[in-house]
Amino acid sequence: MKTAIIMVGKTTDKHFAAGIDDYVARIGHYMPVEVVTIPELKNTKSLTEEQQKAAEGELILRQVKPADTLVLLDENGTERTSVAFARWMEQKRNTVRRLVFAIGGPYGFSPDVYSRANEMVSLSRMTFSHQMVRLIFAEQIYRACTIIKGEPYHHQ
Repeated sequence: MKTAIIMVGKTTDKHFAAGIDDYVARIGHYMPVEVVTIPELKNTKSLTEEQQKAAEGELILRQVKPADTLVLLDENGTERTSVAFARWMEQKRNTVRRLVFAIGGPYGFSPDVYSRANEMVSLSRMTFSHQMVRLIFAEQIYRACTIIKGEPYHHQ
């Protein structure tokens, strides 16, 4: 299974960016992974939140192929423990060709992106900055890979 992580906007904090790069490299030892960064929109002051979500949504959907399974990181998504997430990833690995995760912009996703999504995942009921979410989520994918392989990274 191939995995892609689509992120709206560049990771600007160098510490978060280094952490994300580290975990993505680690994930690459277990499965093919690609990070797609969609550039932030310019001149957004003249756009409403809905217009901004629609424009970002178009850019996200351009990266998603018809056969892809699209999973949105969304506060209303399914919350799982790390072990349950690993089991979910393993099940997807056996049934999906390309698993695409999307981390939206500051206002979330457009209705079109929600319509295309196959599932939604939530990291927590708490709110994190988009910079942090990227790092936390990359670590969770890596953790899932180690759980699936039975490696000692995760402690129960």
